[in-house]
This record gives sequence, structure tokens and C-alpha cells, in this order.
Amino acid sequence: MRRTPLRAFVAAAMCVSAAGVGAVTATPAAAQDAAAAHFVVLGPEHGSLHRTEASIRAAGGTIIQSWPQIGVVIATSTSADFAATVRRKPGVSAAGASRNLAELGVGAAAARSNGAAQQEMLADIDAVAVPAAKGGHGAVAPEPLEANQWSLKQIKADQANAISGGSRKVLVGVLDSGIEASHPDLAANVDASKSVGCVNEGVPDRSPAAWAPTTSTHGTHVAGTIAAARNGIGVAGVAPNVRLAAVKVVDDDGFIYPEYAICGFMWAAQQRMDVTNNSYFIDPWFLWCKTDIDQRAVIDAVRRAVDYSARKDVVNVAALGNSNWDMSHPITDTGSPNNGTPIERTVGNECIDMPAELPGVVGVSAVGPEQRKAYYSNYGIIESDVTAPGGDRLQVAATPDGNGRILSTVVGGAYGYAQGTSMASPHTTGVVALIRSTHQSWSNDRVAASLEARADRLACPPGVYDPTGDGAFLATCQGGSSGKGFYGAGEIDALDAVTR
Repeated sequence: MRRTPLRAFVAAAMCVSAAGVGAVTATPAAAQDAAAAHFVVLGPEHGSLHRTEASIRAAGGTIIQSWPQIGVVIATSTSADFAATVRRKPGVSAAGASRNLAELGVGAAAARSNGAAQQEMLADIDAVAVPAAKGGHGAVAPEPLEANQWSLKQIKADQANAISGGSRKVLVGVLDSGIEASHPDLAANVDASKSVGCVNEGVPDRSPAAWAPTTSTHGTHVAGTIAAARNGIGVAGVAPNVRLAAVKVVDDDGFIYPEYAICGFMWAAQQRMDVTNNSYFIDPWFLWCKTDIDQRAVIDAVRRAVDYSARKDVVNVAALGNSNWDMSHPITDTGSPNNGTPIERTVGNECIDMPAELPGVVGVSAVGPEQRKAYYSNYGIIESDVTAPGGDRLQVAATPDGNGRILSTVVGGAYGYAQGTSMASPHTTGVVALIRSTHQSWSNDRVAASLEARADRLACPPGVYDPTGDGAFLATCQGGSSGKGFYGAGEIDALDAVTR
């Protein structure tokens, strides 16, 4: 399989920061020499980072952000040999470039243009503006545009909302490109006090401008699927009463670099969020390989942040991507690194998609309105934990508009359609929010296990799956009647979330 760019599995990037989560020990690189490259440096996972930080300075590095809770430091250096040098120093267990050394001049022009191109290719975002329709409906009556939200009926969210729309105690972190807090369907649910921007070198910034959307509507679309209010305006979310925190991890060029994601997961842990949605992959490598010394260091750094959030009882949900890849088998990646000059490489299970393939993260594949695998969705008998509606323009919805994509909120107070595993993940996040609302004493592990146990099993289609009939999106589902290869434990069920 050839992997096409996923960027933020539908469009957009995310950025989030958090004041007080870690110690900022230097000014962001934005204020420094533009030729400085970015690195993660790992020290003791538990204990002081004093020796690690001293070694970074001795190796000629500048400290941008320290995360003593997990033993990770974000640093910059103008030396391409910085990682190799600092690895040999006291208090350092690993180090690696977080953005690829294209930052030092190699492929820099390609990186700038590639970032913009990636946003367009993000996974058939294909959003279409829809006029806002207003009405005076009650709390559980259909919203004006809900008739076209086939996905809510498919996972029984409409029935679930008649029982519960979720608890105000539940906080959902949307690690994405920001949320339009003034949108009429989101304004009541966005918690500005818990929101943050992480795209300034991975340094948390709580100012509203830092977490507001700038070049992408992706995060606003995702947020609406999770928690658009039942207020007689526009659309409904899966869990319309829960609170949302914007955690911006996508920069204006559409990149989600490791330091951004680390900041986002650490912020989620600090704020004790109940669940995070991650509709993206971490740049610049589509798949990060443990066999590469630089990439291995980054994998471990992000893994530490995810593990820390899990220890703080956060459930992390992530999209599997839109390349129609069987992630349990070797893949030919021709697009990495996507911020410079890509190199073709065939990779196996030693390489992973972050954050979806990290331990403890709920990986979500996508189906369309006919409850069949979306033609673009990645899958895998190990990687697919559950499936959810992500939209599919090739499948016909039983709605007034017949549109097989997902309708949700977009910037400008409007509404629009999109498709991708970016859309499947927030449906799942919404169901997790309902489970956490119903069973507030349950641990994150129990919630994740319950999500899978309550899913509705979908069997593998017979033979080779060829949704277009021309071989363009061939896929083979392992698992037979269990459907696990495409669908994991099955399609999420919102009604069971509030009744079992």
C-alpha cells in the first residue's frame, strides 16, 4: 500500500499549551535564530532534570520547555550533531530531532510549500457550508439540521440523548486546530479556563488567541461532533451537555510536531480531563520507526506524555488515518518526512503511527452510512480497537440530503460536511464522554474496556473489499465474522453508554 498524506486525518492541525504544567526555562525558538533545529532530550523518567538540562547547555543547546513530570526536555540547536553529542552526556538517556534536520536548510523551501499542500490532501475533508437553521426546540427534540446527521442515529446517540446528554462535570480535550468558542452551537460548552495553545514550540499558552482557530476549521468540526449543544440551533453532538477544552496542537502550516502533542497530553493530564480526541498523526514522519535512533527518542518522549495522562485517568482516543492501509502489515511510505524531501521506505511493525498506535490509546477506524468500511480508512487486526461513523461519499445516507459525509460545526458560525477517520474519532470520544458521565467512579481503563464491550459487532465483508469496483481501494479484512480487521470490537453504541 502507498500511504498518502493524512495530516490531521481530515484537515487541520492541533495546538495546545498549558501554563504551569512544566517549567519554561528559555524563550521559544520563534524568537531565536531561524536556523535552529528542534530536539527532544530524555532524562530520568522520574526524578530531577538538573543534570539533563546542564548537559543540553554544555552541548550547545537552548532549552525551550522542560517536562520534569516525564523527564522530557524540548531544546533547539544550530548544530546538526547536537543529538549525537548530547546523548553521550550525563543525565541523558536518549535524544533525537523532532522535526527532521530540514530545519537547518535542507529542503526548507519544500517544507513550507508542503505544509500548505498537506492541508488540502488531509483526507477528503471536502467541507461544504450549510446555512444555520434556527428553531425553538426543546432539550431533546431534534435540532434543525439533525435530520441530515445520519451518524447520530447509526450509533443511537439520538436515543441516548433522550436519557442523558452527558454531565457538566465531564471535560473533553480536543487536541486539534482550535475551536471557535463563539459558534452558537459550541459557545455554551467551551471552557476557556481549560483551553490552551501548544504550537509556540510546545510551550503552553493560555491566551484565547493561542487556542483559537486560524487557518483551519478542522477542530471546530470535530468539537461539534462531540458536543454541539441541543439548543434549537443547527446540529447536535453525541454528548451535548459536556464541556470542551480547545487544545491547539496544529500550527498555521498544518503541522503537528512532537513537542506540540507532548504539550497537549501534558495539559490534558494537568487539567484532569476525562477524555481527549486526537484526529491527527504526528509530523514529520507518517510512521515513526524504533529502528532509527532519532525517531526512537521521539516515540519514547510522546509515549511518556501519553502514559502520564493515562496515569491521571485520561482516556485518549485517536484516528487511525485515511490511507486505506492495513497497519498490521508492511507499508510503503513515500511521503516522509513531509517537512522536507521525502524518502521512499518500506516499513513494518517496528514503525508506528502516533498517537493512534501508542499503548493504551483507543484507535478508531471509519465506516460510512451503510455500515461498511469507509474507502479511505486505515485498519488492522491489532490497530483497530473500535469503528465509528467517519463518512464516505461513496455510500448513500438515508437522509433528506443523502450525503454520506459528516455534518458538523465549522468556523464562521456555520455548518459543513467532512469525511475521514478525523470524524470517526470524535464520535467515539463523545460516547466515551457519555460513559464517563454515567459511571463517574470508573477508571479510564474500565471505561475503555466498556466502550469495546458495548460495541456492535460488524462482520468482515466476504473476499477482497473493493468499494469502487476498480481496485483503487482494495482491502482485505482479517477476522471473519468478528470483523476485527476492519472494525475492531465493532461500531460504538451511545445508547448502551447511558443504559448499561
